[in-house]
Amino acid sequence: MLTKLYHTLLLSLLMLAAVPAARAQHQDLELARQYLSQGDYKKAESLYAKLINEQRLFNVVYPDYLKVLLAQQNYKEAEKLVKKTSKRFPDNPGYEVDLGIVYQAAGNKAAAEKQFNNLISGLKPEAVITMASAFIQNELYDYAEKAYLRGRELNNDPMAYNRSLISLYMYRQKTEQLIFEALNLVQADEKELGYAQNMLQNSMREEEHFDALEKELILKVQQNPDKLAFNELLIWLYVQRRDFYSALLQARAVDKRTRSGGTRVMELGAISLKNNDYQGAIEAYEYIVQEYPEGPYYLVARQRLINAREEQVQNTFPVSGEKIQALLADYDALLSEVGRTSETVEVLQHMASLYAFQLDDKEKAIALLQEAISMPRANSSLVADSKLTLGDIYLLKGEPWESTLLYSQVEKSHKETPVGHEAKLRNARLNYYKGDFELAQAHLDILKLATSREIANDAMDLSLLITDNTGLDTSTVAMEAYAAIDLLVFQNKLQEAQQALDGMLQQFPGHSLTDEIYFQKANIYERTGDFEKAVENLQKIVDGPKIDILSDDALYKLAFIYEENLQDREKAQQLYNDLLVKHQGSIFAAEARKRFRKLRGDTVN
Repeated sequence: MLTKLYHTLLLSLLMLAAVPAARAQHQDLELARQYLSQGDYKKAESLYAKLINEQRLFNVVYPDYLKVLLAQQNYKEAEKLVKKTSKRFPDNPGYEVDLGIVYQAAGNKAAAEKQFNNLISGLKPEAVITMASAFIQNELYDYAEKAYLRGRELNNDPMAYNRSLISLYMYRQKTEQLIFEALNLVQADEKELGYAQNMLQNSMREEEHFDALEKELILKVQQNPDKLAFNELLIWLYVQRRDFYSALLQARAVDKRTRSGGTRVMELGAISLKNNDYQGAIEAYEYIVQEYPEGPYYLVARQRLINAREEQVQNTFPVSGEKIQALLADYDALLSEVGRTSETVEVLQHMASLYAFQLDDKEKAIALLQEAISMPRANSSLVADSKLTLGDIYLLKGEPWESTLLYSQVEKSHKETPVGHEAKLRNARLNYYKGDFELAQAHLDILKLATSREIANDAMDLSLLITDNTGLDTSTVAMEAYAAIDLLVFQNKLQEAQQALDGMLQQFPGHSLTDEIYFQKANIYERTGDFEKAVENLQKIVDGPKIDILSDDALYKLAFIYEENLQDREKAQQLYNDLLVKHQGSIFAAEARKRFRKLRGDTVN
């Protein structure tokens, strides 16, 4: 009993004695770290040299001690430390990597390379991850790659360390190797498509990267016709490049093989239409109508097909009255086929817009919209859209109070929704037309934070137009005149607007609105089919002595007119190239690059 008591007492005394020692070591460690951070390596070394022998502190002391030795160019002591540690922990190859680091720091490049290569050649399968991680921590990425590839050989598995290599290649921006590994991953497991796509999206920057991926994907599609993931990846690639037509071709090919109901084709039709690729959208919806007349998308596709043709007609200048009448006939035929129901409210709205804005038949348009608004069980958002269109038509008629009443109704009934934000934007624009810039800005400041990027961008554009041109008392007068002209353009009073713009150029020479005036004049000439005069006005912006916010807009529109309307492909190619060189961050850059490549004769497929 006494012996047991004696041992317990002795143990307690030893533990009590150890507490001050541990506390002192901790204080020494903190002091050493402080000296290291201050660059006082000599003092830090003396402390670390004592602490390195404490087993429980070894892992925290070792890396800093090695750092201190290398900082003082004490390579012999550093080599001694690393070799001793390697013997002590033979199962941790990271310390062997540190030996190469010491050689490298000492300027012995040959010894360092020999050490690293010996580690790779003598690598064991179970040590691959540890070794590669040690190389990565020391920014020796080439050797990390060699470690993974050597591990792949040792495991006799071509997919071994695939994700590790993908991450390494993405970090190092080695796109060619990344493409190879990502496509191999998809080939091994199609469920990995999303991961591979994300890795590619995060790393691909240059046009040649997209070219290389396209080339490899086309080859993979040909070699693996049953691997639909490659087709999906190719569709994704074409969408990234805004080559919607090529994406559609792939989507249709996949749909014909799988008979999946046309979902992917419908998605691409919507993407094409949103990006003004009208022909691509038309072909997508035509495919659904022809292939799936009994399918769930048939009615929507029929309607979207006419919508796409409508967009194409309204953006092909000068707008053809005959084609407008043909569109109305198509809408009438659709209504005769499926009836005037809650599902066709959108059709009534589109017809109303055509009657009002293209044929100047406002009363017919109002009747159609009132029918849409009073339709039983109609979707509330579509009813709200119809009210907005009706408000626009009252603005056409010169009755702005009726317009703002309708806009405000929608704004109140659909708060914090896209259609509600659109109503607020139209109210802001109406206040702008009236010259009430302060009230317009109040609306716009809210809309800049809208969830819809399109609405936020439109709000930002109008806000910048107002703030940039109302800085001085005289500028307010000019801005009021310009806003009134904007209303004339909205009301299709184009000749009156053109005369008023010419008057502004004479009344306010050199004003900050000058480029906006020339751009508006170009838009009007484009709408009326006078493309030579449109070019003349756009060229004044492009040739201006300063870079204006409209410079890239003008350059893109100029190139577009030369390509599409004047059929001068050489001039258009030069202008697209100018845009890519002068305005690399422009929102038109992607489309300009696609058109430039097409004009240059690059093969897309």
